[in-house]
Amino acid sequence: MVRKSFLLLAAGILLLLTACTGQKPQPQEEPPASRTVALTVWGAEEDEALLNELFASFQQQYAGQADFEITYQPQSESGCKDALLAGLEGGPDVFAFADDQLAALAAAGALAPLEDTAAVSSANLPAAVEAASVDGKLYAYPLTADNGYFLYYNKAYFSDEDVQSFNRLVEAAAEAGKLVTMDWSSAWYVYAFFGNTGMEVRINDDGITNTCTWNNSEGPIRGVDVAQAMLDIAASPGFANRVDTDFLAGVQDGSVAAGVSGVWNAVAVEEAWGENTGAAKLPTFTCAGQEIQMASFSGCKLIGVNAYSPEAEWAARLAEWITSENGQARRFAVRGQGPSNIRAANSPEVQSSPAIAALLAQSEFSQLQRVGGKFWDPVTEFAGNMALGNPDGVPLQEQLDRLVEGVKAR
Repeated sequence: MVRKSFLLLAAGILLLLTACTGQKPQPQEEPPASRTVALTVWGAEEDEALLNELFASFQQQYAGQADFEITYQPQSESGCKDALLAGLEGGPDVFAFADDQLAALAAAGALAPLEDTAAVSSANLPAAVEAASVDGKLYAYPLTADNGYFLYYNKAYFSDEDVQSFNRLVEAAAEAGKLVTMDWSSAWYVYAFFGNTGMEVRINDDGITNTCTWNNSEGPIRGVDVAQAMLDIAASPGFANRVDTDFLAGVQDGSVAAGVSGVWNAVAVEEAWGENTGAAKLPTFTCAGQEIQMASFSGCKLIGVNAYSPEAEWAARLAEWITSENGQARRFAVRGQGPSNIRAANSPEVQSSPAIAALLAQSEFSQLQRVGGKFWDPVTEFAGNMALGNPDGVPLQEQLDRLVEGVKAR
């Protein structure tokens, strides 16, 4: 009876308080609706399937935190800077690009320094971290550490000795009715002939102009010596100046037995040549009576987050996901590209790859690509004329002087 009286008293007090305050008991609030996060990602056309796979796992990882609308758009990594700076504020949230574009993108305000630099730096190879940094500040997420080139060759046509010398390589190819290819329309590859000669090319401290001494007319190796060496190679019926896609087409149709390319073609080359697939550092080439080790540019692919992204936090999370250990391991499995992530790079699968082994062997003779924009066209013009055999007979020194003048122009 006492309990019943107490309950009635409590109810009366509650009614009295409600009447005094003029308030009604508030209904429990509904949980907020999930927010939609829209992200646009630029990546290489060949990466579409891989990226969509990573987008799906990202959405699964963060399910319940947001509703994601992730849009992939194909964009060449080599042309990313120009496309992005043409419309930065309306550009993608996340984008892949080659490391030589980093300084310009950072200077233009397209990238902001990363916040969690310690975690990114400790997870990736030092060279990749350096490639992703400007003045010691990390501006992007390392994606690969394999943006270099080396020699692919079909073991059915070449001995271990043949692949030590480019001149012998093209001679053996001619004997077999096959071709060795290299892309002389790209100054990126042409650097191979000049890089270990004592002559140099580099960007100046202003970040725009270049220093170039490829026209040196004195010393043990002169510019004209390198030009003549290129002409000697081009004269062989076993050599062809071909862009990368034509190299791969020749591998697949059987006309090409060796060529200079990178890890991005590893899967396709192995599919074509099977157990005869060989890969090695670049060979030497004969120049002024000497054997000169061919050099190479090296670099990394990076993932950037647009500083103007309205979803900067989620864009950074997606960039981290794409470049994570698992993301890079999957990239190697699907695309054959070498990881910058230390744990992924040290996996047995990566360590046993002939292409990665060749790239590592070539790394001793490579340097980060750091040249200004005026480097490319003059070198391409010069090398294209060498590939044709200098049909107009223009003196080599004159051509090299014109090349250097163009490379050093403002």
